[in-house]
Amino acid sequence: MWKDAFKKGQELVLATCSSDAEPNANIVISLGFVDDKLLVANSQMKTTLKNLQSTKRICVVAKYYKIKGTVEILNSGKYYDLCDHSDKQYPTKSAILISVEEVFDLDKVKKVL
Repeated sequence: MWKDAFKKGQELVLATCSSDAEPNANIVISLGFVDDKLLVANSQMKTTLKNLQSTKRICVVAKYYKIKGTVEILNSGKYYDLCDHSDKQYPTKSAILISVEEVFDLDKVKKVL
């Protein structure tokens, strides 16, 4: 199942684009799905966070799957608390909650959601 590629502990590539179409990519560790949304913690992101704040769009790649979606950036609450307890080495600045809109199987070259 495609969700297994994004489960907690998996390395993910976050791809974003600025409002003037400048691409950016970042590597993070997944915190898994919570309430059917993908959760990642922001502890060091600068360009990625700036892009997400301006466009609210993201592409995430893990193993042979790609998801596209929109994000919410949260500085408190349930999702932030889940991020804040995930890694004591890097303090959480914000939680990035990703609503999945499309899923692509890159190996089979087809849309699966």
